[in-house]
Amino acid sequence: MRLLIDSNRFIDFCSGDPQVISRLETASLVIVPFVVLAEIRVGSLLLKRGDIQARILTEFLQQPGVRTAHSTDVTTHHCATLYAYLRKQGTPIPTNDIWIAALAMEHSLVIYTRDPHFDLLPQIPKIR
Repeated sequence: MRLLIDSNRFIDFCSGDPQVISRLETASLVIVPFVVLAEIRVGSLLLKRGDIQARILTEFLQQPGVRTAHSTDVTTHHCATLYAYLRKQGTPIPTNDIWIAALAMEHSLVIYTRDPHFDLLPQIPKIR
């Protein structure tokens, strides 16, 4: 399975959650979106033990089968489409999560998250 990891699942990974570790180890590809990188790096600056999280991130990004994804013009079109869809439904979600969903759409990835608001986007595959 080709996964796009959300920051909450990365935090679970840092905490040693065996289910999350297993899921990531068996994925054929793990993508860390630029937005998630930023969220993790902000957390590592604000948390007491953020230096440990920053070290884990560096090591994680060096693993085979782990890549980062950055926005492209295509991403902006997906982002706009998803934003408009959610607004018409009257169900907004955080902007960072719309970017995450747009990258998942662009690269045909499954979002790996704990956030239930991704359920408001039935067109995006996700697992918890």
